[in-house]
Amino acid sequence: MTHSKLNNFYSIYAKTALTLVSVITIGYIFILGKEILAPLMFSFLFAVFLMPVTRFFELKCKMTRAAAASLSVIILASVIITATYFLSAQISLFARQWPSFRQTYALTLTKIENWVTSNLHIDVTHQLKYINSETSGLTSSTPFIIGETVLSISSILFLFVFILIDTFFILYYRKLLMKFLIAIFKEHNIPAIADIAAQIKYVVTKYILALFFEIIAVATVCCIIFSLIGMRYALLLGLIMGILNLVPYFGIIAAYLLTILVTIGTGASGNTIFFMSLSVFIIHLSDSNILRPFLIGSRMKINAFVTLLGVVLGQMMWGVAGMLLAMPVIAICKILFDRIEIMKPWGMLLSEDKK
Repeated sequence: MTHSKLNNFYSIYAKTALTLVSVITIGYIFILGKEILAPLMFSFLFAVFLMPVTRFFELKCKMTRAAAASLSVIILASVIITATYFLSAQISLFARQWPSFRQTYALTLTKIENWVTSNLHIDVTHQLKYINSETSGLTSSTPFIIGETVLSISSILFLFVFILIDTFFILYYRKLLMKFLIAIFKEHNIPAIADIAAQIKYVVTKYILALFFEIIAVATVCCIIFSLIGMRYALLLGLIMGILNLVPYFGIIAAYLLTILVTIGTGASGNTIFFMSLSVFIIHLSDSNILRPFLIGSRMKINAFVTLLGVVLGQMMWGVAGMLLAMPVIAICKILFDRIEIMKPWGMLLSEDKK
């Protein structure tokens, strides 16, 4: 092997090792800084989405930057609080009828036990006794559950306020942040930085709007169909279906399983369960293949494998927040990779395979 070939050989290994070390280091930093980075990422997305609104208040309404940023954040908070209140009201209605729901669920389990015993000749009495004992044991731990719930609500409220404050500061100091980025890089890179910033703004704004319309569309269709086939709590289940659909792949599965459990617990017939399952399947196919591509467009066409991997890694690092942030983060990375020469192969890896 010649000297030049040997150098190339070691150079490939050095680049591979450096890439692996960089990926592991970045992943470790993300895991370590979860409490700060996750809300900061939400704040960044909200700030990018609210930037046109803030600029409108500044230019058209002649408001100061602080007032415009504050009003934009107040509008965002009002929308989130209203949606949360409406969903909480539906959950409260369901919780008030929990005792009757539990009785119906126990009756359904008894019917399943009798059917399994008579048709499959399997004794499931022991298993059902174990389930009943575990279920009844929940009542003894009610104070603990209430305490945990109060702590969780407090944490969520603190996180919500933290995100709003961060969103305000990103909107207020957006010009300073842009100057900082320009100052870091050389002068001839300024057009590229401006182009990347414009692309990120476009993609994030379109993505959040697409998710908003997607939630409304999926939830509305589910509510209508669930009501037509005679399901109880159709409004609540439709809303859950629309919200959980935000998480690619796993969200619709979780929503479907929850809907199945509630439907069985309300004593619905087999026909109702069948039509509900069929409607969810058709809605998911229509959403994945027609609605979402139409709303999001071609700039966020990430291949399915990377999307699935991103959602799983996001859950491992940041939990539910990571699952929600996976798609926009991958899209932003793709924008950066496509415009940095040495990173273009990574951008190609994230893209759909062109036939």
